[in-house]
Amino acid sequence: MHHIENLFQSHPHTAGAENANLAKLIRSLDECKESCTACADACLAEPKPEMLRRCIRLNLDCADSCTAAARILSRLTEPDGDILRSHVEACAIACRLCGDECRKHETHHDHCRICAESCRQCEQACRQYAKSLGVTV
Repeated sequence: MHHIENLFQSHPHTAGAENANLAKLIRSLDECKESCTACADACLAEPKPEMLRRCIRLNLDCADSCTAAARILSRLTEPDGDILRSHVEACAIACRLCGDECRKHETHHDHCRICAESCRQCEQACRQYAKSLGVTV
């Protein structure tokens, strides 16, 4: 069991199985954030980083979006559904855009392939969680 599950189980506002899905999403958001940050750094280390400018930008935007969503979703006390939905939706969009851009570079840069996979997984996790909130992203 991961720390986030333990924390959620010990939280006074626990919601049982719903928290297991939330913890899974938060882990996906954290992994995507790290993948995007590492990919942006790897892009900057390439011989011609200017060719990867959009990829770097989207990596950084996606990492920030994942960070914000994970932080907001980790707060279980009196959450606001509109705020939760808007961040999950925004993160799904950021993941889709970043993943699409990384796919354009994956044949030349393995770090982009790995990042695209992480983005796709996170996008799906966001969409699945949004669906549980009654929202289609």
